[in-house]
Amino acid sequence: MDFSEKLLQAARSNKSLLCIGLDPDPELMPDVDVLEFNKAIVDATSDLVCAYKPNLAFYEALGIEGLRALEQTMAHIPESIPIIGDAKRSDIGSTARAYAKALFETFGFDAATVNPYLGRDSIEPFIEYKEKGVFILCRTSNLGSAHFQALPLLQTSRPLFELVAERAKEWNLYGNVGLVVGATYPEELRWVRELCPEMLLLIPGIGAQGGDLAEAVRYGVDAKGEKVIISSSRQILYASRGADFAPAAREAALKLRHEINHYLTARHGD
Repeated sequence: MDFSEKLLQAARSNKSLLCIGLDPDPELMPDVDVLEFNKAIVDATSDLVCAYKPNLAFYEALGIEGLRALEQTMAHIPESIPIIGDAKRSDIGSTARAYAKALFETFGFDAATVNPYLGRDSIEPFIEYKEKGVFILCRTSNLGSAHFQALPLLQTSRPLFELVAERAKEWNLYGNVGLVVGATYPEELRWVRELCPEMLLLIPGIGAQGGDLAEAVRYGVDAKGEKVIISSSRQILYASRGADFAPAAREAALKLRHEINHYLTARHGD
């Protein structure tokens, strides 16, 4: 089963477009170790999500023990739930191939985020893993993304992120390429979906970053109300910083899933 099939199966089974970012921050976590924290979050929410998305930075910051915790966390996630390695990797030639091998073979992620700045040859080694998902950064949710992504191109006056979306569509030869588009830029999200009606979209920026959930659902889903992954991390992980962090996370995830499904129903009722 490739990534797209696994994702759609999980989304339909759990009636969910919600992805939880497993981003353990010791400054925000209760007094438990990373593995215990992650396992409790997964146990509390695995029936509410379509995917999990660990950001490698939080594990790399903890050194070898952090990477071991990541490996054990991945082993604890049910096999039916896809795991997206949020690594934002990119490089040339043999280095890109090594990054792809690390994420897809060594760690065993079902999908990964990649940076298109170095061009097609830096992403191709990832795309060649045909059964894996490759999410190309397009219009990211952070404020500073406008410094480059919104700049108009000299030849067409269109913003750079639109060219990234067009190139990603061209590179999607195996149906495994998707785009990262932040909920914080709903008009850009709408344009990307119109440009790439069949591609998977990974949408961060809900919750702590202030993205509009209703617009993310309305503009992000495809014609069937699918092919979108709405990611939330801090809003769910740190719903409580006390001993009740796991049930609090479940309650927050349940509420967010319900809101997503509400807006999805409203969209199809228009």
